[in-house]
Amino acid sequence: MGQQQKLFNSKSSQQELEQWLWDAACSIRGPVDAPKFKDYIIPLLFFKRLSDVYQDELNRLKAEFGDEKIVRELIVEDKKLIRFYLPDGCTWNEIRKITKNLGEEITRVLRQIAKENPKLKGVIDVVDFNATISGERIIDDGRLSSLIEIISRHRIGLEDVEPDILGRAYEYLLKKFAEGSGQTAGEFYTPKEVAWLMANLVNPEPGEEIYDPTCGSGGLLIKCQLVLKQKEKKEVEVPLQLYGQELNPVTYAMAKMNMIIHDMDGEIKVGDTLKNPKFLEGGTIKKFNKVTANPMWNQKEYKTEFYESDPYNRFLFGVPPNNTADWGWIQHMFASLKEKGRVVVVIDTGTVSRGSGKQGSDKEKEVRKKFIDKDLVEAVILLPENLFYNTPAPGNIIVINKEKKHKGQIILINASKEFVKERPKNVLTDDGIGKIYEIYDNWKEVDKFSKIITTEEVVKNDYNLSPSRYVASNDKEEYLPVDEAILELVQVEEERRGIDAELDSLLKNMSFGGYINHAGTGS
Repeated sequence: MGQQQKLFNSKSSQQELEQWLWDAACSIRGPVDAPKFKDYIIPLLFFKRLSDVYQDELNRLKAEFGDEKIVRELIVEDKKLIRFYLPDGCTWNEIRKITKNLGEEITRVLRQIAKENPKLKGVIDVVDFNATISGERIIDDGRLSSLIEIISRHRIGLEDVEPDILGRAYEYLLKKFAEGSGQTAGEFYTPKEVAWLMANLVNPEPGEEIYDPTCGSGGLLIKCQLVLKQKEKKEVEVPLQLYGQELNPVTYAMAKMNMIIHDMDGEIKVGDTLKNPKFLEGGTIKKFNKVTANPMWNQKEYKTEFYESDPYNRFLFGVPPNNTADWGWIQHMFASLKEKGRVVVVIDTGTVSRGSGKQGSDKEKEVRKKFIDKDLVEAVILLPENLFYNTPAPGNIIVINKEKKHKGQIILINASKEFVKERPKNVLTDDGIGKIYEIYDNWKEVDKFSKIITTEEVVKNDYNLSPSRYVASNDKEEYLPVDEAILELVQVEEERRGIDAELDSLLKNMSFGGYINHAGTGS
């Protein structure tokens, strides 16, 4: 008899997984907004997984020592015998027996587990299942009991499911409620097929330190380890050292859960990476072999004064404009690279083209110019539109490499047609992922798909690196996306205000104060 297929691991059982999660979400529908379903369901799934794995390990040790009482005594004496220790009264089956004060008891149990397992501190204990708003419980005990019983339908121990059960559950809940989540979902989740492509472009090697400064739920870091395993075609003897920082504490907890379920040891920290980077060595930014990230695009909360007063000297290539921090993030990633390091980042398409063809200086173009002049940009890949949860716009993957094989050259790939339509989002195809990576890895041109250009050619085009400018995927004329046009208008307006202020100051000094006419200014 062949090996039994693990639960939820086939296409048909994927539907079973989705139905299971849908039923779980419906059990708390009403009091909880759809985008928040994951915040309650995922920690309980994680607790169920811990409990089932704990029982698996008890059974293994019982087979070895013959008596469960002896096994429990051994575990109390040496908790390293198992992955995580669940104290008496703190297993899934025991919480199912609770009939009074269920929300309060679950919260207490999860906090007790965290106390016994320092690695779970700030991970399993982040949700208060007894929380109230205006004196009313967010989830009452009746709905909470229903949720627990639905999650109890399936065992999710070591032999029951693949390790990516939590990631797949997380992805489904985000997909299902993406329209309700709006921008929130995209802030901490990279579509899995984009993550697979990026992990392949990272090309991890055994033992490397890999860093994601906006790690979200940890998917990019985990994919890097999985890609290394695929490359090695065996269990990796020297695993990657994974590091990540995440702004949102709940999402940080999910990243830690994701790492634990995959049996990966990642160091994840919480906080705003640009304002307060947590990975430091002797007061300077820690350096890594590879850096990969999907930062939020076009962030506006970082101003000129912030960049100019940075204590870590990260923004040496120039100050980004106030209305988009894209090149701020890229400079932080570059500052985090070791001598032969590589950055793989997915970012807004305008990052590689804004300011080109415009008279006068442009902050984004000036930063981009320095990266190109120093021959650091290796590849730009245009993705299909409508892949991401927080925007219908396409994205660009930019590869920045301190050790380029092809000096003075950049490969541009227009993969905008490599997708299948699904609901609510398009999906980058597996064939597309393979095709993109194979062309990048073999450095070759394919008609209407890829082009290799020289830095001299980029200079002639005023530092425009947009793949669609050099590689037409069809005969239609390419148009500037509406959101890009709006952003450029905002930047022009910002520059105009700056020029007006300088001129005003100059005229006042010449005793002509107040004579300038600010024609065309809005409210």
